[in-house]
Amino acid sequence: QTPYPGDVTTCFKRKLGAQPEAPVEEQVHFLKKIYYNEKFILLAKFIEITKRALAEVLEYPDAQRRWYPYAVEAGSRLLSTEPFDAIISTADPFTCHLIAKTLKRNFKIPWIADFRDLWTQNHYYRFSPIRRLIERSLELKTLRLADALVTVSEPLAQQLRTLHKEKPVYTITNGYDPDDVKKKPLTKEFTITYTGYLYKGKRDPESLFKAISELLNEGKLDKHLVKIRFYGVTEYYWIENKIKKYHLEDVVLLNPKVPRDTALDKQRESQILLLLMWNHPEEVGVYTGKLFEYLAARRPILAVGGPRGVVTELLEETGAGVHPPNHEELKKALLEFYNDYKTYGYVPYKGNEEKISKYSHLEMARQFAELLNAVTEKLKS
Repeated sequence: QTPYPGDVTTCFKRKLGAQPEAPVEEQVHFLKKIYYNEKFILLAKFIEITKRALAEVLEYPDAQRRWYPYAVEAGSRLLSTEPFDAIISTADPFTCHLIAKTLKRNFKIPWIADFRDLWTQNHYYRFSPIRRLIERSLELKTLRLADALVTVSEPLAQQLRTLHKEKPVYTITNGYDPDDVKKKPLTKEFTITYTGYLYKGKRDPESLFKAISELLNEGKLDKHLVKIRFYGVTEYYWIENKIKKYHLEDVVLLNPKVPRDTALDKQRESQILLLLMWNHPEEVGVYTGKLFEYLAARRPILAVGGPRGVVTELLEETGAGVHPPNHEELKKALLEFYNDYKTYGYVPYKGNEEKISKYSHLEMARQFAELLNAVTEKLKS
């Protein structure tokens, strides 16, 4: 374990005397007034542009940049005093790859660079084209020393191969921790639960709100039984506006970030688990870590938004949930879950245990072990 001074944003908030975990706009009164009032929408957009411009410079290559010297020092100390066969760095944050590159160069040790998310090829990339161009050069320079690259799906592996043409690229999916598989009594209400951050216009629950609102207006759902729960909300202003838009104030419950154990319990007790995806064509190759966390909860998963891709395939393969392709199919899926709930008093789980076990951390570890053996043996020969 190495000392960690905190990310760039956290350090900046501390200097201002603000709470590190909460957004500044939730803590400064006049900013909160601007964000919550539609009359100030242009001013709110200007503030967002200013924040992005600051992040463009201060968060290069990412917000964890201050960790680099501490981690290099700790890694150098370990590699100087103990025998190691290889290094695995996983990202994001991509500072991890910068650290591993330095250790690889200094100690001539095999290095596997793992991408749970792509770097400059990521369709979530939030900075300007100019910064992307500069950062792509950094990515190419950094990964030049890596012995192998890993990512979570074949579509993303193909993207890596187009950029890092000389590098072998392997696919190892995310996974769930078998120790997290525990049962908990289910809620009495028809609960739909989401744990994690929300992203306006990307991982955005508006399509779910619309479907629920229509089913309520059609008399197909009982408003007193339906609860949509969010845990991990950090920006309230835009999500609250959408709740009001669909008249779901009595249905949707917004909760701040909770400890991981609490979040897991909320998943296990829920009738349905909500997985939000972005309506972007490159989402076809994206597995979120949340999907695998949900697999451990052994509760039905409802994926909303995004194109049909690897998430759809996994849910269909394992029987762990559904990914409706459009609005009408989403309403149909919700109604089927609700009718099961009314029939049995709960929503039955239909996941195939044997197929789900292929996505555990044990299987991930086995695949990484095989790759480590291959890389180290190749460099010995």
